[in-house]
Amino acid sequence: MSSNDLKATTSPHILVLGMGGTIAGLASSPDDKPLQYKAGQVEVGSLLAHIQSAIPEGVTVVSKQVANVNSRNLSDSLLSLLGETIRASLGDPLVKGLVVTHGTDTIEETGAFLQFTCGKYAQNLAKRVILTGAMLPANAPKADGPSNLLDAIRWALTSIDNCPGGIYAVMDGRVCMAMDLSKRHGTALNAPIQDSPSSSVGLINPSWLSGVKAVQAAWIEDLPIPKEGEWPWVEILTSHVGARSETIALWLGSQVKGLVIAGSGMGGFHDEWKIPLEEAQSREIALVRTSRTGAGLVLSNIPEKDGLGCMAAGSLSAPRARIALQLALNAAKQGNLLGKPLTWQDFFARIADLPEIR
Repeated sequence: MSSNDLKATTSPHILVLGMGGTIAGLASSPDDKPLQYKAGQVEVGSLLAHIQSAIPEGVTVVSKQVANVNSRNLSDSLLSLLGETIRASLGDPLVKGLVVTHGTDTIEETGAFLQFTCGKYAQNLAKRVILTGAMLPANAPKADGPSNLLDAIRWALTSIDNCPGGIYAVMDGRVCMAMDLSKRHGTALNAPIQDSPSSSVGLINPSWLSGVKAVQAAWIEDLPIPKEGEWPWVEILTSHVGARSETIALWLGSQVKGLVIAGSGMGGFHDEWKIPLEEAQSREIALVRTSRTGAGLVLSNIPEKDGLGCMAAGSLSAPRARIALQLALNAAKQGNLLGKPLTWQDFFARIADLPEIR
């Protein structure tokens, strides 16, 4: 059964949280031009109604609309709202698992955010939070949303195989850790998950499970969720042919707290940026290096020695590194207020040094 009345539900259930996105989108001419659509138009309860007959017997599914936006317009405040909603829901003994319907454009940022703020909590409670979305709008002839949503509900159930609690994503019949989401294709039905190092078809692969458990064992403490208005300002800058020093200098007079440098190759950046980035560090602007290639590791002091305080992002893409840096800066600020003087580098290292699933 399914229900939209969260307050009236007194039985154990799977909670589906709607955030909008393509899965909730509508095309004006779905037969002719399904990719010309408006995201975030359909309520999550209506999405569930379309798969009602396929929901496993005896499973109660409850929905709650958190937001209904095109995910390219996702904001810091909506991330805070989603994170707080998920943490509160995980603590509810009636909630056996959660599914989040989300736009694919920024699903990788949300996946990283939820892992770093709710991952340990979900693991300790042995509950799963499953992110899912769609590449085609809800009224497209071959919409992929219904099957993805149904798969996500199935994965959220605690009785499935030997998968531990935590933050996951499901799309196109595949599952991965949500922190490994990365949309590297504009139209493929499995775009956010296709190149994930932790993706698996089913949970029958022992090496997949051992890799997941290794990551979870290394993630020892969730970082605090920034309150609305308290997210540190962090920008992503991409190094390229003809990069100018002015690109960095423009930020030196702003209130920006951190810069993620999406460098070429192994995370190197144009020589024109060296002097202004040194100036940025002298002004205590946090710096993180990652690669614009979208895959592979960025390691400390490679290809050149890092400036004092600059951190390498490991396997984090630029969007995920930005979220990680925001959370690390916020955690350091909160820690200082509580008399725990850890630096943002201490918190960021916990994220960047997590094991890879191969």
